[in-house]
Amino acid sequence: MNETLKRYVDVGLLIGAEIGTKIVGAIALWIVGRLVIRGILRLLDRTTKFRNIDETLARYLHSVASVLLNILLIITVLGVFGVQTFTFAGILAATGVAIGMAWSGLLANLAAGVFMIVLRPFKAGDVVTVAGVTGIVHSIGLFVTSVDTFDNERTFLGNNKIFGEIIKNHSDNPVARLNINVQLPHGADVHKVIAVLKEKLTNAPHAASNPAPFVEMVGMTLSGPLLVAHPYVESAKYPLALAAAHLVVYDEVAKLGYPTPAQAVVLREDGARLAAVNGHDARGLSQVSNSGTPEAP
Repeated sequence: MNETLKRYVDVGLLIGAEIGTKIVGAIALWIVGRLVIRGILRLLDRTTKFRNIDETLARYLHSVASVLLNILLIITVLGVFGVQTFTFAGILAATGVAIGMAWSGLLANLAAGVFMIVLRPFKAGDVVTVAGVTGIVHSIGLFVTSVDTFDNERTFLGNNKIFGEIIKNHSDNPVARLNINVQLPHGADVHKVIAVLKEKLTNAPHAASNPAPFVEMVGMTLSGPLLVAHPYVESAKYPLALAAAHLVVYDEVAKLGYPTPAQAVVLREDGARLAAVNGHDARGLSQVSNSGTPEAP
Protein backbone atom coordinates (compact mmCIF):
# COMPACT_ATOMS: atom_id res chain seq x y z
CA MET A 1 0.00 0.00 0.00
CA ASN A 2 2.80 2.34 0.91
CA GLU A 3 4.65 1.44 -2.28
CA THR A 4 1.53 2.18 -4.41
CA LEU A 5 1.03 5.55 -2.69
CA LYS A 6 4.69 6.33 -3.14
CA ARG A 7 4.43 5.49 -6.82
CA TYR A 8 1.45 7.83 -7.22
CA VAL A 9 3.29 10.58 -5.40
CA ASP A 10 6.32 10.15 -7.64
CA VAL A 11 4.16 10.24 -10.75
CA GLY A 12 2.32 13.34 -9.45
CA LEU A 13 5.58 15.08 -8.69
CA LEU A 14 6.88 14.19 -12.12
CA ILE A 15 3.76 15.50 -13.85
CA GLY A 16 3.75 18.61 -11.66
CA ALA A 17 7.39 19.28 -12.42
CA GLU A 18 6.74 18.83 -16.14
CA ILE A 19 3.70 21.13 -16.11
CA GLY A 20 5.52 23.64 -13.93
CA THR A 21 8.45 23.62 -16.30
CA LYS A 22 6.12 24.24 -19.23
CA ILE A 23 4.35 27.09 -17.41
CA VAL A 24 7.65 28.73 -16.51
CA GLY A 25 8.89 28.22 -20.06
CA ALA A 26 5.67 29.67 -21.49
CA ILE A 27 5.90 32.74 -19.23
CA ALA A 28 9.54 33.24 -20.14
CA LEU A 29 8.72 32.79 -23.85
CA TRP A 30 5.87 35.30 -23.56
CA ILE A 31 8.09 37.91 -21.90
CA VAL A 32 10.92 37.41 -24.39
CA GLY A 33 8.44 37.39 -27.28
CA ARG A 34 6.86 40.67 -26.18
CA LEU A 35 10.29 42.26 -25.96
CA VAL A 36 11.15 40.98 -29.42
CA ILE A 37 7.85 42.30 -30.83
CA ARG A 38 8.51 45.73 -29.31
CA GLY A 39 11.97 45.73 -30.86
CA ILE A 40 10.61 44.75 -34.27
CA LEU A 41 7.91 47.45 -34.12
CA ARG A 42 10.45 50.09 -33.13
CA LEU A 43 12.69 49.01 -36.00
CA LEU A 44 9.71 49.18 -38.35
CA ASP A 45 8.85 52.70 -37.13
CA ARG A 46 12.45 53.86 -37.59
CA THR A 47 12.59 52.35 -41.07
CA THR A 48 9.35 54.01 -42.22
CA LYS A 49 10.52 57.32 -40.78
CA PHE A 50 13.97 57.01 -42.38
CA ARG A 51 12.43 56.22 -45.78
CA ASN A 52 9.96 59.14 -45.43
CA ILE A 53 6.97 56.83 -45.74
CA ASP A 54 3.63 58.61 -45.30
CA GLU A 55 2.58 58.79 -41.65
CA THR A 56 -0.85 57.27 -42.36
CA LEU A 57 0.68 54.25 -44.09
CA ALA A 58 3.33 53.93 -41.36
CA ARG A 59 0.66 53.74 -38.63
CA TYR A 60 -1.31 51.21 -40.65
CA LEU A 61 1.76 48.99 -41.13
CA HIS A 62 2.50 49.27 -37.39
CA SER A 63 -1.02 48.08 -36.52
CA VAL A 64 -0.95 45.15 -38.97
CA ALA A 65 2.52 44.03 -37.86
CA SER A 66 1.52 44.23 -34.18
CA VAL A 67 -1.57 42.05 -34.69
CA LEU A 68 0.23 39.40 -36.77
CA LEU A 69 3.23 39.17 -34.44
CA ASN A 70 1.04 38.79 -31.36
CA ILE A 71 -0.97 36.02 -33.00
CA LEU A 72 2.27 34.25 -33.91
CA LEU A 73 3.47 34.60 -30.32
CA ILE A 74 0.26 33.11 -28.92
CA ILE A 75 0.54 30.12 -31.27
CA THR A 76 4.17 29.61 -30.22
CA VAL A 77 3.29 29.75 -26.51
CA LEU A 78 0.52 27.18 -27.01
CA GLY A 79 3.05 24.95 -28.75
CA VAL A 80 5.02 24.81 -25.50
CA PHE A 81 2.07 23.02 -23.88
CA GLY A 82 1.96 20.46 -26.67
CA VAL A 83 -0.90 22.00 -28.63
CA GLN A 84 -0.50 21.15 -32.30
CA THR A 85 -0.09 24.45 -34.12
CA PHE A 86 -1.62 23.07 -37.32
CA THR A 87 -4.70 22.02 -35.39
CA PHE A 88 -4.79 25.38 -33.68
CA ALA A 89 -4.43 27.11 -37.03
CA GLY A 90 -7.40 25.12 -38.35
CA ILE A 91 -9.46 25.99 -35.29
CA LEU A 92 -8.41 29.63 -35.65
CA ALA A 93 -9.42 29.62 -39.31
CA ALA A 94 -12.80 28.06 -38.53
CA THR A 95 -13.31 30.52 -35.70
CA GLY A 96 -12.35 33.34 -38.03
CA VAL A 97 -15.00 32.24 -40.55
CA ALA A 98 -17.66 32.09 -37.83
CA ILE A 99 -16.66 35.45 -36.42
CA GLY A 100 -16.49 36.88 -39.92
CA MET A 101 -20.08 35.82 -40.61
CA ALA A 102 -21.24 37.27 -37.31
CA TRP A 103 -19.16 40.43 -37.56
CA SER A 104 -19.41 41.16 -41.27
CA GLY A 105 -19.51 44.87 -40.46
CA LEU A 106 -16.05 44.73 -38.93
CA LEU A 107 -14.67 42.93 -41.97
CA ALA A 108 -16.27 45.57 -44.19
CA ASN A 109 -14.51 48.24 -42.13
CA LEU A 110 -11.25 46.33 -42.48
CA ALA A 111 -11.59 46.05 -46.26
CA ALA A 112 -12.52 49.73 -46.54
CA GLY A 113 -9.47 50.65 -44.46
CA VAL A 114 -7.21 48.72 -46.86
CA PHE A 115 -8.75 50.46 -49.87
CA MET A 116 -8.37 53.87 -48.24
CA ILE A 117 -4.69 53.17 -47.63
CA VAL A 118 -4.22 52.09 -51.26
CA LEU A 119 -6.38 54.76 -52.95
CA ARG A 120 -5.39 57.50 -50.47
CA PRO A 121 -8.40 59.88 -50.62
CA PHE A 122 -6.84 61.56 -47.59
CA LYS A 123 -3.96 61.14 -45.16
CA ALA A 124 -3.14 62.02 -41.56
CA GLY A 125 -3.12 65.79 -41.06
CA ASP A 126 -5.60 66.59 -43.85
CA VAL A 127 -8.68 68.72 -43.18
CA VAL A 128 -11.64 66.67 -44.38
CA THR A 129 -15.39 66.36 -44.21
CA VAL A 130 -16.35 62.68 -43.94
CA ALA A 131 -19.71 61.21 -42.92
CA GLY A 132 -20.85 64.67 -41.89
CA VAL A 133 -17.84 65.29 -39.63
CA THR A 134 -15.32 68.07 -40.39
CA GLY A 135 -11.89 68.05 -38.79
CA ILE A 136 -8.25 67.02 -39.05
CA VAL A 137 -7.47 63.35 -39.73
CA HIS A 138 -5.52 61.92 -36.79
CA SER A 139 -5.03 58.35 -38.01
CA ILE A 140 -6.47 55.63 -40.25
CA GLY A 141 -6.73 52.35 -38.35
CA LEU A 142 -7.62 48.80 -39.29
CA PHE A 143 -11.32 49.32 -38.58
CA VAL A 144 -11.87 52.99 -37.75
CA THR A 145 -10.53 56.41 -38.71
CA SER A 146 -10.08 59.02 -36.00
CA VAL A 147 -10.78 62.69 -36.78
CA ASP A 148 -10.06 65.62 -34.46
CA THR A 149 -12.89 68.12 -34.89
CA PHE A 150 -12.42 71.84 -34.45
CA ASP A 151 -14.26 71.52 -31.12
CA ASN A 152 -11.17 69.57 -29.97
CA GLU A 153 -13.11 66.31 -29.87
CA ARG A 154 -11.69 63.08 -31.28
CA THR A 155 -14.34 61.31 -33.34
CA PHE A 156 -14.01 57.68 -34.44
CA LEU A 157 -15.71 56.72 -37.70
CA GLY A 158 -16.09 53.28 -39.24
CA ASN A 159 -13.97 52.96 -42.37
CA ASN A 160 -16.82 51.41 -44.33
CA LYS A 161 -19.13 54.34 -43.53
CA ILE A 162 -16.48 56.81 -44.68
CA PHE A 163 -15.66 54.91 -47.86
CA GLY A 164 -19.34 54.52 -48.77
CA GLU A 165 -20.14 58.25 -48.57
CA ILE A 166 -18.90 61.49 -50.10
CA ILE A 167 -15.40 62.45 -48.96
CA LYS A 168 -14.33 66.09 -49.08
CA ASN A 169 -10.61 66.69 -48.72
CA HIS A 170 -10.12 70.41 -48.04
CA SER A 171 -6.32 70.05 -47.95
CA ASP A 172 -5.74 68.20 -51.21
CA ASN A 173 -5.58 71.45 -53.18
CA PRO A 174 -3.55 74.34 -51.73
CA VAL A 175 -6.35 76.87 -52.33
CA ALA A 176 -10.10 76.53 -51.74
CA ARG A 177 -12.95 78.80 -52.85
CA LEU A 178 -15.68 79.94 -50.47
CA ASN A 179 -19.27 80.74 -51.45
CA ILE A 180 -20.84 83.35 -49.17
CA ASN A 181 -24.36 84.65 -49.81
CA VAL A 182 -24.81 88.41 -49.28
CA GLN A 183 -28.42 89.57 -49.07
CA LEU A 184 -28.83 93.33 -49.63
CA PRO A 185 -31.93 95.48 -49.10
CA HIS A 186 -33.77 97.22 -51.91
CA GLY A 187 -32.06 100.39 -53.03
CA ALA A 188 -28.57 99.26 -52.10
CA ASP A 189 -25.66 100.37 -54.30
CA VAL A 190 -24.69 96.95 -55.65
CA HIS A 191 -21.59 98.15 -57.52
CA LYS A 192 -20.19 99.85 -54.42
CA VAL A 193 -20.78 96.79 -52.26
CA ILE A 194 -19.03 94.56 -54.81
CA ALA A 195 -16.01 96.87 -54.96
CA VAL A 196 -15.71 97.08 -51.14
CA LEU A 197 -16.02 93.32 -50.63
CA LYS A 198 -13.41 92.57 -53.28
CA GLU A 199 -10.93 94.86 -51.51
CA LYS A 200 -11.63 93.72 -47.95
CA LEU A 201 -11.81 89.98 -48.63
CA THR A 202 -8.33 90.09 -50.14
CA ASN A 203 -6.92 91.05 -46.73
CA ALA A 204 -9.14 88.73 -44.66
CA PRO A 205 -7.41 86.24 -42.31
CA HIS A 206 -6.13 83.10 -44.10
CA ALA A 207 -7.02 84.57 -47.52
CA ALA A 208 -4.98 83.44 -50.53
CA SER A 209 -3.26 86.10 -52.59
CA ASN A 210 -3.91 84.30 -55.86
CA PRO A 211 -6.49 84.07 -57.36
CA ALA A 212 -8.20 87.28 -56.29
CA PRO A 213 -11.72 87.15 -54.79
CA PHE A 214 -14.70 88.04 -56.96
CA VAL A 215 -18.28 88.96 -56.14
CA GLU A 216 -21.26 88.50 -58.43
CA MET A 217 -24.96 89.28 -58.36
CA VAL A 218 -26.98 86.10 -58.81
CA GLY A 219 -30.53 87.42 -58.67
CA MET A 220 -33.28 89.33 -56.88
CA THR A 221 -35.30 88.19 -53.88
CA LEU A 222 -38.23 89.69 -52.00
CA SER A 223 -35.70 91.32 -49.68
CA GLY A 224 -33.53 92.83 -52.44
CA PRO A 225 -30.44 92.01 -54.54
CA LEU A 226 -28.62 88.77 -53.75
CA LEU A 227 -24.84 88.64 -54.13
CA VAL A 228 -22.41 85.75 -53.75
CA ALA A 229 -18.83 86.44 -52.63
CA HIS A 230 -16.11 84.00 -53.74
CA PRO A 231 -12.90 84.56 -51.76
CA TYR A 232 -10.02 82.08 -52.11
CA VAL A 233 -8.39 80.85 -48.90
CA GLU A 234 -5.74 78.46 -47.63
CA SER A 235 -7.16 74.94 -47.77
CA ALA A 236 -5.48 73.90 -44.52
CA LYS A 237 -7.28 76.74 -42.71
CA TYR A 238 -10.65 76.20 -44.40
CA PRO A 239 -13.00 76.36 -41.36
CA LEU A 240 -11.16 79.33 -39.80
CA ALA A 241 -11.06 81.14 -43.13
CA LEU A 242 -14.79 80.57 -43.68
CA ALA A 243 -15.68 82.11 -40.31
CA ALA A 244 -13.33 85.06 -40.88
CA ALA A 245 -14.77 85.75 -44.36
CA HIS A 246 -18.33 85.75 -43.03
CA LEU A 247 -17.32 88.25 -40.36
CA VAL A 248 -15.66 90.53 -42.95
CA VAL A 249 -18.79 90.50 -45.13
CA TYR A 250 -21.05 91.30 -42.19
CA ASP A 251 -18.84 94.15 -40.93
CA GLU A 252 -18.41 95.79 -44.33
CA VAL A 253 -22.11 95.66 -45.23
CA ALA A 254 -22.94 97.17 -41.83
CA LYS A 255 -20.34 99.94 -42.33
CA LEU A 256 -22.06 100.91 -45.58
CA GLY A 257 -25.20 101.60 -43.58
CA TYR A 258 -27.35 98.80 -44.93
CA PRO A 259 -29.58 97.12 -42.35
CA THR A 260 -29.88 93.40 -42.08
CA PRO A 261 -32.73 92.39 -44.43
CA ALA A 262 -35.84 91.21 -42.63
CA GLN A 263 -39.03 89.68 -43.94
CA ALA A 264 -42.27 91.02 -42.48
CA VAL A 265 -44.89 88.41 -41.60
CA VAL A 266 -48.57 89.46 -41.23
CA LEU A 267 -50.97 87.10 -39.44
CA ARG A 268 -54.68 87.46 -40.24
CA GLU A 269 -57.32 85.68 -38.15
CA ASP A 270 -60.36 84.21 -39.81
CA GLY A 271 -63.39 86.42 -39.03
CA ALA A 272 -65.82 83.63 -38.18
CA ARG A 273 -63.33 81.89 -35.93
CA LEU A 274 -62.46 85.17 -34.19
CA ALA A 275 -66.14 85.94 -33.60
CA ALA A 276 -66.73 82.49 -32.18
CA VAL A 277 -63.88 82.99 -29.73
CA ASN A 278 -65.31 86.35 -28.65
CA GLY A 279 -68.80 84.87 -28.19
CA HIS A 280 -70.49 86.74 -31.09
CA ASP A 281 -73.47 85.34 -32.94
CA ALA A 282 -72.68 84.09 -36.42
CA ARG A 283 -75.41 86.30 -37.91
CA GLY A 284 -73.72 89.36 -36.47
CA LEU A 285 -70.71 88.68 -38.67
CA SER A 286 -72.61 89.80 -41.73
CA GLN A 287 -73.15 93.23 -40.21
CA VAL A 288 -69.78 94.69 -41.05
CA SER A 289 -69.16 98.37 -41.38
CA ASN A 290 -67.29 99.90 -44.29
CA SER A 291 -64.15 100.02 -42.19
CA GLY A 292 -64.16 96.24 -41.91
CA THR A 293 -65.03 96.19 -38.17
CA PRO A 294 -67.99 93.97 -37.09
CA GLU A 295 -70.87 95.97 -35.62
CA ALA A 296 -71.87 95.39 -32.04
CA PRO A 297 -74.78 92.94 -31.69
